[in-house]
Amino acid sequence: MSKQVTRVDTLFLHQTGDDYLVVARRDGKRVLRGKLELKETNAGPRPLRFLVTRKGEDSPRDPSQFVELARSAARIRISQQTPKDGRDELKEMLDGYQLEALTVRTCRRCAVNGRYSPITDDTAIKAEHEHICRDCAVQELEGELSFAGGLTQAAQERLEELLYETGDLTRITNLLQGELDPDLTKFDTISATTEDVELVETNTLDLHPNLKSMLTERFDTLLPVQSLAIDNGLLDGDDQLVVSATATGKTLVGELAGINRMLNDDGKMLFLVPLVALANQKHEDFKERYGHLGKVTIRVGASRINDDGNRFDPNADVIVGTYEGIDHALRTGKDLGDIGTVVIDEVHTLKEEERGHRLDGMIARLKHYCESRADRREGYGGAQWIYLSATVGNPKWLAQNLRANLVEYEDRPVPIERHVTFADGQEKPRIENRLVRQAFDSKSSKGYRGQTIIFTNSRRRCHEIARKMDYNAAAYHAGLDYGQRKRVERQFANQDLAAVVTTAALAAGVDFPASQVIFDTLAMGIEWLSVQEFSQMLGRAGRPDYHDKGVVYLLVEPDASYHNTMEMTEDEVAFKLLKGEMEEVRTVYDQSSAVEETLANIVVAGTKAKALNNRMLGELPTTHAVGKLLEWGFIDGLDPTPLGLAVTRQFLSPKEAFAILDGIRKGSSPYKIVADLELDEEGR
Repeated sequence: MSKQVTRVDTLFLHQTGDDYLVVARRDGKRVLRGKLELKETNAGPRPLRFLVTRKGEDSPRDPSQFVELARSAARIRISQQTPKDGRDELKEMLDGYQLEALTVRTCRRCAVNGRYSPITDDTAIKAEHEHICRDCAVQELEGELSFAGGLTQAAQERLEELLYETGDLTRITNLLQGELDPDLTKFDTISATTEDVELVETNTLDLHPNLKSMLTERFDTLLPVQSLAIDNGLLDGDDQLVVSATATGKTLVGELAGINRMLNDDGKMLFLVPLVALANQKHEDFKERYGHLGKVTIRVGASRINDDGNRFDPNADVIVGTYEGIDHALRTGKDLGDIGTVVIDEVHTLKEEERGHRLDGMIARLKHYCESRADRREGYGGAQWIYLSATVGNPKWLAQNLRANLVEYEDRPVPIERHVTFADGQEKPRIENRLVRQAFDSKSSKGYRGQTIIFTNSRRRCHEIARKMDYNAAAYHAGLDYGQRKRVERQFANQDLAAVVTTAALAAGVDFPASQVIFDTLAMGIEWLSVQEFSQMLGRAGRPDYHDKGVVYLLVEPDASYHNTMEMTEDEVAFKLLKGEMEEVRTVYDQSSAVEETLANIVVAGTKAKALNNRMLGELPTTHAVGKLLEWGFIDGLDPTPLGLAVTRQFLSPKEAFAILDGIRKGSSPYKIVADLELDEEGR
């Protein structure tokens, strides 16, 4: 025995029942675990029995071996959790051998399991009615996480960091059960920042008198980003890429250029957005604001009648449209008249896998239309292009490739608090209800109640959440008709609604002045949000004219995904988004998208299609794409075949076109063909 314990760093003693646990440590490792029973003698307490535990079995040793072990130890420690009578008995026994021991605060759970874990005020973790070591606390936390479904490493590290900061395991486990402790859920605060910009006075602007009088009635000065746009040639006809945060006034930049040129007979204004709901909103806004100055119309698709009952008028002075609506007009040879200004809102859509290449192609085709018209019509000088975005990771590159002046304004009018908490799908509505109530029951220094936008990933979920709110809430998504959406917008503006629940697809440009944004999911349909989309959506929280700050909550379901094609889990995505850098806006082409855009360019521009391909942001393998179009019978020479015309006018990918042709050849019903296409889309 003596050879095995010639050097022991620490001998640890802890009472367990009538015996004492004995643990010997050397070089940071446990080298012995045993049990000691004492007896009372005339000389005081002395070892009666000494058992050494190996492989779960207790082997008796001579009691003198315990004394030898104690004498070899550099230090002897008695747990504070040992009752006072036990501590006194141990010390009296050790005194008999002229050995000293200190009483130390240790982790009881470790001691019970034969481990020596001293703890201090700095390292102790409160767990119900006792304090335990960090290792035991983390072990218990991992058990809770496993019960909750498990978390990725990033999320677990976040919780462990909070555990160490608070020293309270119960607070952390409560967080996993949906409790809202703002000190724990708060991830960070995005500070309010304002650049020092010399504001332009509206009465100094060289505008058409009708527009100038409207503007000076509303504002004494322009906002910073608008002033920067003026300084960078907005009213001189220069193309511009305007990059600035949500609610900083970008839209008016496009309006100033477009309405002014329209009133000066320099061509109509096109204001283009990615979604029908956004087009409807802008159309209504522009009709109310500029309807007395000119005809305002809307173009959102192939139909001549829109869902609000308005007939598209190609001769109107202001056309609000979706990218696809205007692109369809180009692909089908519609005459859009003289275009003086094109405003592309949400231009970062260029980077999206599904719609990015179509926006890239539409811009090239619309520029071709304007340039061809300028060549044919005397007095028409083409269009000024204004590109707007809140989220661009490579603004200089994008501006250069769009041949536009960059107007960049890094501004956050109000600070935004970002919070993260964990909850399963069934628990989320309860938490959302509490947050909505809490916000609506408070008022800002400007006198406005707090209102909430809840983003989720399906229309069904929108209604499900809205029904579970105690206060007035409404679903808002593209499945509602125009009148229903307008009613929700009006109710929110009048503060008759505490919350709107909307799909992530409507995040861009939805004009709800909310103080709080809640992410019920971090998915858009069956895809995870990108950093751009996430930034755009959280930017909806807090308006300088309404609120003192914005608040954002991410409700994260551990280990969750919403489709079998999703490679990451929601907790993994959450921290990627919170810590992520803005992605670059670039359009990437595969064979399918290259063929689709080349075909559309041939339909619109004929032999000049190659020139259109060359001016697009993404690199298109034109020769290869033309070869495929010939092989598949979509073109004959550089002329579209009837099949090619049908494919491009319906925005079909080659795969979709072949699926439809195959269904027709097999005699399938149109309903089955459409259903098969939808199922294929879901399975991607």
